[in-house]
Amino acid sequence: MSLKQIVGSEKTGAFALLDSIVRHSVSHIFGYPGGAILPIYDELYAWEESQLINHILVRHEQGASHAADAYSRSTGRVGVCFATSGPGATNLVSGIATAYIDSVPMLIVTGQVGRAFIGTDAFQEVDIFGITLPIVKHSYVVRDPREMSRIVTEAFFICTHGRPGPVLIDVPKDVGLEKFNYFSIEPGQVNIPGCRPIANIKSRQILMAAKMLQQSSQPLLYIGGGAIISNAHQAIKELVDLYKIPITTTLMGKGIFDENSEFCLGMLGMHGTAYANFAVSECDLLIALGARFDDRVTGKLDEFACNAQVIHVDIDPAEVGKNRIPQVAIVGDVKEVLMALLKLLKTSFKPYPEQIISWQDRINRWRQQYPLLVPKKSTSISPQEILVATNSLAESAYFTTDVGQHQMWSAQFLKVKPKHWLSSAGLGTMGYGLPAAIGAQVAHPNDIVICISGDSSFQMNMQELGTVAQYKLPIKIIIINNKWQGMVRQWQQAFYGERYSHSRMTEGAPNFQKLAESFGIKAVTVNSRKNMQSSLEEAISYPGPVLLDFQVTESENCYPMVAPGKSNAQMIGIAKPQRGTASVSKNIEAL
Repeated sequence: MSLKQIVGSEKTGAFALLDSIVRHSVSHIFGYPGGAILPIYDELYAWEESQLINHILVRHEQGASHAADAYSRSTGRVGVCFATSGPGATNLVSGIATAYIDSVPMLIVTGQVGRAFIGTDAFQEVDIFGITLPIVKHSYVVRDPREMSRIVTEAFFICTHGRPGPVLIDVPKDVGLEKFNYFSIEPGQVNIPGCRPIANIKSRQILMAAKMLQQSSQPLLYIGGGAIISNAHQAIKELVDLYKIPITTTLMGKGIFDENSEFCLGMLGMHGTAYANFAVSECDLLIALGARFDDRVTGKLDEFACNAQVIHVDIDPAEVGKNRIPQVAIVGDVKEVLMALLKLLKTSFKPYPEQIISWQDRINRWRQQYPLLVPKKSTSISPQEILVATNSLAESAYFTTDVGQHQMWSAQFLKVKPKHWLSSAGLGTMGYGLPAAIGAQVAHPNDIVICISGDSSFQMNMQELGTVAQYKLPIKIIIINNKWQGMVRQWQQAFYGERYSHSRMTEGAPNFQKLAESFGIKAVTVNSRKNMQSSLEEAISYPGPVLLDFQVTESENCYPMVAPGKSNAQMIGIAKPQRGTASVSKNIEAL
């Protein structure tokens, strides 16, 4: 099949859909067929035969949405997933919401009952357009197949324009079957009146930001996912090199900067490092780049960076000033804003890094005084030491996580590259890790992909082991098995009087090793520390998929921790200051 042969010929709506998707350089689709979407899957058969596109069959539609999400996060391209009408479409909802809140560009195509049956409560009919309205950037129901190419082209543009996000296209069954004289619309050839252009960067705000930075003696960079999306890592490195500014990241911003650098403080917030939280409490200038001041970062909002002036850069004007009013607000792409700022700083300002030497020294003393600790017990394995050992064996790996304690430990101890950290941040979706690893491995077949999961999270989508087996994806799956819903247990211990209501997971738990082996996947259960290193080494070097079930310390808690309603300076689980070490302000509570 040649794209040149089809223009102006009679084709179906399903053909127009797939041709338009392929014209946007999509090479993989994740999905699951069903009755209403069968015309599209029937057309897909020919496109796969011609090797123009590849479809990855998942075992549950939620897996398709998470795989497409991670494919997008790791590549910067639009991820695509398919599902049929009714339960197929509703099974996508968690994945759509995950992508929406984390600003992931994703195209969702759902089948729908025929046009004549819409609104009649037909078999497997749901209003997926209405259901998903709050969690998509835009959505369509295709009523006329002649509109298909335009709609798909608009959808790809909307997905990636400004702040990225998911777009849904609902295709009635008969629209996929109907023939018409097809003319394609090329990528980018759309005019969407309601889609505003990105605002021009104001030179006045850039000048104000430069002057504030010049005057600051305790500046701090606070980096969110917008900087990752913008590919701003090189510009951020230049700024740090020029002004020696320490940098802290959100869960979404992880990997934007060399995490082994003396200037990188790691993640801030509820489970951030103590020194990052102290720094944000004491800084006099907070430069927020592509971050949204969410509650898990700020803690008690009115005490977050309360001594600091704020420069806030974000491509979404709705985020600027939403939670914290900045002294300087700059709406624009993070990378472009930084390039403009750097140009001004290099030509019109002289860097004064010596004025923040004492600030860096103070942070380094906090780093020495309150380090992240790796417990090493003689009888059991700690989750932290597993992560440190894994990272040392696969420094360049793509890491996916599920949600809970293991996610926060991973954020604390794994050192990753830009776009190599794939985790559900805003929605906190359990079950994300394994299908996300599928998406990342499909996108990067020659790279190491490691899924870090918990025993509870893994059970949410463990059926995707079938997808791993079918496509022989060499994913390494590490289960931090503490036999609990770990973070739920920790909260019940800390805030609910140790009433462990339905958080214990031993009864009904599968044998993960036998489960993986039943899919033909190599698996090992690791019970002792003496086997930890060798098991990891064998798994990383093994050419196929491997599952490692680590039986870890059940009672281990994730610290530091900022309790709900407390400021970031009031952390649970850090040691009391030692005599002769650096003091912190009186508002800092060291427990």
